[in-house]
Amino acid sequence: MLEIIVLPLLTMVTCKETCAAIIALHKNGFKGKDIVATKIAPKSTIYRFIKNFKERGSILEKKASGRPRKSSKRQDRLLKRIQLRDRSATSAELAQEWQQAGVSTSARTVRRRLLEDGLVSRRAAKKPLLSKKNIRDRLIFCRKYSEWTAEDWGKVIFSDEAPFRLFGASGKRLVRRRKGERYHQSCVMPTVKHPDTIHVWGCFSSKGVGSLTILPKNTAMNKEWYQNTLQQQLLPTIQQQFGEEQCIFQHDGAPCHKAKVITKWLGDQNVEILGPWPGNSPDLNPIENLWSILKRRVDKQKPTNSDKLQEVIMKEWVAISQDLAQKLIESMPSRIAEVLKKKGQHCKY
Repeated sequence: MLEIIVLPLLTMVTCKETCAAIIALHKNGFKGKDIVATKIAPKSTIYRFIKNFKERGSILEKKASGRPRKSSKRQDRLLKRIQLRDRSATSAELAQEWQQAGVSTSARTVRRRLLEDGLVSRRAAKKPLLSKKNIRDRLIFCRKYSEWTAEDWGKVIFSDEAPFRLFGASGKRLVRRRKGERYHQSCVMPTVKHPDTIHVWGCFSSKGVGSLTILPKNTAMNKEWYQNTLQQQLLPTIQQQFGEEQCIFQHDGAPCHKAKVITKWLGDQNVEILGPWPGNSPDLNPIENLWSILKRRVDKQKPTNSDKLQEVIMKEWVAISQDLAQKLIESMPSRIAEVLKKKGQHCKY
């Protein structure tokens, strides 16, 4: 009986007709395994047609909602590879290159496809260029201190110099405005051709911020100035925060820091030095985060001249809480671990 019914059905070639033939057999009481035995279609296809018929009561395909996609999954993967090959390529450039592969679409569609893969346009992070020596030195440093706990790092005084510029120390500023308010005084960030720049030296530990000193104008950052700063600013901070307790001093590899006279002077003062500190590694120094916080706070005060800028810097510096300082110091084990995990490359800090 089955063979008699199936013989005319075997001549049918289209998917729709094959589906109709399978459903006809199903309606006539034939089981799935019997229909599979006819080899009218692959086993998976036969069972899928029967399942769909049972669920919808029809052999008609469910009509797809919305416009059909202009690209296949394979073409989408090609777009992803093109983007990963050149991270800075714009959506318009990608659309043009995608078109050469046979996909004619808009830049907007390109952005949607990339978004589906989690590729979102973001401002590139700015980090110092790391040479092979830098990477090697970073790994050596991090391996040396990989066992240190937050308590160990709490005995370190971190230091650095930083510039503060009048009118916008922290870079770009976002404002919310209505239409036509682009040049409203409250929505404009003033700029000058040659802004006054103030250089400061500061230090801090888990016990809070230490001394902060402003470098006088037309004064070079040389070993003489640096030794004087350490004498007048670092030693009082050590005494105030640690007393007779042993602490460790951190500074980077700037020429005036590495001068033999400075190293000898610190040794004479019984000040232990952390390191050697790897070059181009601001992400390992929590004082860099402290500078960023300080610059944002100074920006909000909107100083209008150099004297006011100096006044605001000193005021905001002493206002930094010990909790914030301690939190930054406690991030050191995570910084060390992340650099090791990334084999010497930049970490997120």
